[in-house]
Amino acid sequence: MAGLTMTQVAQKSQCSESLISKIEAGQASPSLAMLHRIAVTLDTNISTLTTEEAPREGPVLLNGERPVIKARGILLERITLPKRGGLLQANIHIVPPGKASDGLIEHVGEEVGFVLEGSIELVLGNECYLMQAGDAFHFSSQMPHGYRNIGKVAARIFWVNTPATF
Repeated sequence: MAGLTMTQVAQKSQCSESLISKIEAGQASPSLAMLHRIAVTLDTNISTLTTEEAPREGPVLLNGERPVIKARGILLERITLPKRGGLLQANIHIVPPGKASDGLIEHVGEEVGFVLEGSIELVLGNECYLMQAGDAFHFSSQMPHGYRNIGKVAARIFWVNTPATF
């Protein structure tokens, strides 16, 4: 764990040591915000933490063959596969009705997205934006940000950020 004890990782990630232990054992499903805090503590990104096997080589990911990670009911379908030193990351966030990111996060970089289906509330700092299928966004990742599905159907958002964070 990057030369840190479990206690140090827990303290720096603002969670309990038992939660870190449960996550390591696959007995807990942390939120994206919690995964992000752990990744920052370990000087890595969520992709590296959640990828169990070596990424496939090649530039093409066919429909149905893309890996999907789950965090507290939100699915991230990988459009780009995580790779060490990669600058770009793209996912389709699949957000069931009523589900939300766990609070606001901020980090270095930029993000751009396009709502493919459904509707979400995008929170950027103190502003809330109601977004429907066909709407797009772009912002500095240093702006505290989060989202929630405000509709009755699953929302699907094509989301790209750089550098790789999730």
